[in-house]
Amino acid sequence: MGAHPLDSLSAEEFSRTAAILAEQKGVDAGWRYASIILKEPPKAEVKAWRDGDPIVRRSLSVLWKKQTNEVHEAVVDLTSGTVESWQHIPGVTPNFTLDEYHDCDHAMKENPEVRAALASRGITDLDLVLFDVWTYGGAVIPDQWRDRRLGWVDLWRRASKDGNPYAHPVSGLKIIVDMNTLEVLEIEDHHDYGFPEVDAEYVPEIRGIQTREAEIKPLEIVQPEGVSFLVDGSTISWDRWKFRVGFNYREGPVIYQVSFDDNGTERDIAYRMSFAEMIVPYRDSSFDHYRRTAFDIGEWGLGYMCTSLELGCDCLGEITYLDATLPDTAGQPWTIKNAVCLHEEDNAVLWKHVDPDAGTEVRRQRRFVVSAHATVANYEYLIYWRFYQDGNIECEVRATGIMVSTPMEHEGDSSATGTTIDKRTYAPFHQHFLIARLDLDVDGGENTVVESDSMPAPISDTNPFGLDLNTRATVVESESQAGRVYSWEKQRTWKVQNPNKLNAWGSPVAYKIVPSASFPSMFDESSPILKRNPVIGKTLWVTKHHDDQFWPAGDYPTQAVDDLHNGMSAWIADDENLVNEDVVLWYNFGIHHITRVEDWPIMPADTISFWLKPFGFFDQNPSIDAPRTAMDHCTPGAGHGGDDHSEHDHSEHAHH
Repeated sequence: MGAHPLDSLSAEEFSRTAAILAEQKGVDAGWRYASIILKEPPKAEVKAWRDGDPIVRRSLSVLWKKQTNEVHEAVVDLTSGTVESWQHIPGVTPNFTLDEYHDCDHAMKENPEVRAALASRGITDLDLVLFDVWTYGGAVIPDQWRDRRLGWVDLWRRASKDGNPYAHPVSGLKIIVDMNTLEVLEIEDHHDYGFPEVDAEYVPEIRGIQTREAEIKPLEIVQPEGVSFLVDGSTISWDRWKFRVGFNYREGPVIYQVSFDDNGTERDIAYRMSFAEMIVPYRDSSFDHYRRTAFDIGEWGLGYMCTSLELGCDCLGEITYLDATLPDTAGQPWTIKNAVCLHEEDNAVLWKHVDPDAGTEVRRQRRFVVSAHATVANYEYLIYWRFYQDGNIECEVRATGIMVSTPMEHEGDSSATGTTIDKRTYAPFHQHFLIARLDLDVDGGENTVVESDSMPAPISDTNPFGLDLNTRATVVESESQAGRVYSWEKQRTWKVQNPNKLNAWGSPVAYKIVPSASFPSMFDESSPILKRNPVIGKTLWVTKHHDDQFWPAGDYPTQAVDDLHNGMSAWIADDENLVNEDVVLWYNFGIHHITRVEDWPIMPADTISFWLKPFGFFDQNPSIDAPRTAMDHCTPGAGHGGDDHSEHDHSEHAHH
């Protein structure tokens, strides 16, 4: 059992959940688990909990009966060994699972109709075929199949056993599948544009090329005295920072209870930070793509798709790894080894000043990184939460992998909704929307969100040159004002203030979100895609905290047509007060991917991020006491660098 109320479920707790539900509710092989997750205690209880207090551990399971497609939620009290609640949830479809993905691939390879359809296109070696099943977008499900657990299958062919699985799409051929029975409901044969002779391999041995090892000298990261962080169970301590790391099937890594030691006072910054949804609509309404809108977190689960990390490849330096334990569809545990990487990084200069008389003061910037990587079909998402010595928190995502490619009918054709990337082949434009859930508690749980705009003052007698620049604050007062849009012209930011705590200079302590990688959804208001996930229509949402509000596109976005089942639209309908309340921010950022030739055949990492920065939270620079770099770590003969006060540079250049 966990030693803290927020510790992730253990392997034993997954097995115990399944055993209790089998015994008390008759859950047998006819059922499948979509998920089992820690039923987090109410936030108020967790914040009041003290080490040594008793802990009641609960799990929340979502499972469905394959024969009838009925869905149940079960809360199991793992401490007492009882089923606390067993509730039928009508009209919803739970997330798809990895087991189903592999079952579908196997069934399609054995299906005689599918084999015949592929043979008609000259494809007889099905070991080279990838059957890539997607959830069927809710807005376009045909009525006769709406009550089924429905998948549609994209087909791809490898050129060789070890070749790029996404190199050669089988254009115009899709399979509609009942995922419970694996029955082929329909084979859609719309067109056949064949297989253009594309240059699509990315493995050097297959390409027959040499990599550049001889040209690039080794770069080693060493910490001869060991690391500066401490891992105690799920608690991480580094420099002034302290927080917990959790992991679940839906969000992957979760950062809990973030605090900063401010000269001996442990000050709260955030209660819980994670990714709540990832929505990837392909902006191409052609046959091959009109259903291609993925809710990768809600429809599949980011945690399920996280992969094992490798020293020297995914992470570099003195590394501590954390394993992640998740349930399969029978409710039994399996482990992702090295799912989370913990390490320190050098990040250039933290602060510096060169004084011609007093000399140079410079501090190297150290940061602590929590990272995980997820393989989402053809794409890879590399996730980094970074903590800095000056109180900043950065959330970065890198997208790499293989773009979806599409054959065109004739040589010389082009697409208005994509970029030509190879012979008779284009890559469709698409977007990656990530929704970060930020439950900030800035010096406590009663906060107010203020939108801050920079405004030039008009020319006047007191401002004759038009130099004056002012800021204008707009309080987000209630949930009718919950959706906010970024303004480049006003350099808009949002501050989470604690009006009950003032800094030394009389201002409310605050953290601000520094927006970047934000872009408009570019959907017509009447679009069924936007109706299904209106959360992507704004840059930032602010809601009052509720213990059951985690998923802004709804608890069950798979096959849903809107977010009214406990999603953002439902949450803000009651227009709750947001002033001096426990608030949650939902930041929408991502990649507006106008595809490039340079992204083919494999995409260099596209990097996006946003920052949480202290704004009056401290009374001065909290890294003023950051350690100097030892002189023996600076390169001899390359200038003094570091913090050498013995000699001053009085050159003419230094005075400039």
